[in-house]
Amino acid sequence: MKLITEEVSQVEFITEGKGANKKLYIEGVFLQGNIKNRNGRMYPVETLAREVNRYSEAFVNKGRALGELGHPDGPTVNLDRVSHKITSLVQEGNNFRGKAQLLNTPMGKIASSLIDEGVTLGVSSRGVGSLREDHTGAKVVGEDFMLATAADIVADPSAPDAFVSGIMEGKEWIWEGGALREQVASHTRKRINTLVSQKRLEEHKLGLFQEFLSNI
Repeated sequence: MKLITEEVSQVEFITEGKGANKKLYIEGVFLQGNIKNRNGRMYPVETLAREVNRYSEAFVNKGRALGELGHPDGPTVNLDRVSHKITSLVQEGNNFRGKAQLLNTPMGKIASSLIDEGVTLGVSSRGVGSLREDHTGAKVVGEDFMLATAADIVADPSAPDAFVSGIMEGKEWIWEGGALREQVASHTRKRINTLVSQKRLEEHKLGLFQEFLSNI
C-alpha cells in the first residue's frame, strides 16, 4: 500500500468562546469522493464512507483523532507534532465535512499564531491504500484504503505539495502485526517536513530528488 495525501485549501478557521474559554477550530470539507482530484486520483464514495465510519468509531468518538502540523513522512501520527484534534467527520453527499479543534500543544500554538497573523493554511488527509488506473486515466483508490488522519495542517497547499507527495508516495507500506510498517521501495532519509517554507524547499529540491532516485 502507498502513502496517499490529499490537500484541501477551502477550509475555515473559526473562533468559539471568549477569554479563557476561547477555542480555535478548523472546519470544512476534509475528504471528497467520486471525483477526480487535481492529483489524478478518485476515491469511490463507498470506500470513503466505510473508512470514515471505522475512523470515526475508533478515533473521533473516543477523542483519539489527532492531526499534525506539517507534512509527516509516514502514516503514523507523531505525538510530538500533534496540533489539533478532529471532533467530527460526517458525510454530506459525496463530501465528508470535518471539524477540528486546535490544541494547546507546541505545534497547536504555532498553528494558532500563524492563523492569527493571517497566514493561509489548508488541511491534508493522510492514509494508505492501493491504486489502480481506470479507463479515464484516473488512479482509483482501492477498498483497502485506511485513514491515518482526516486532516494535517499544511501551509500553502497549492505550492510544494506535488513534490512532497511524489517523494512520499514512492514508499510502500504493509499491514503487519497490527501496525503499518515501511516496506523497502525507496528511502528518502531527510525529513521533508523540516523544510517549513517553500523557499527552503526550492533550495533543497534537487538534492532531495537525487537522494530519492539513488535509493530506488
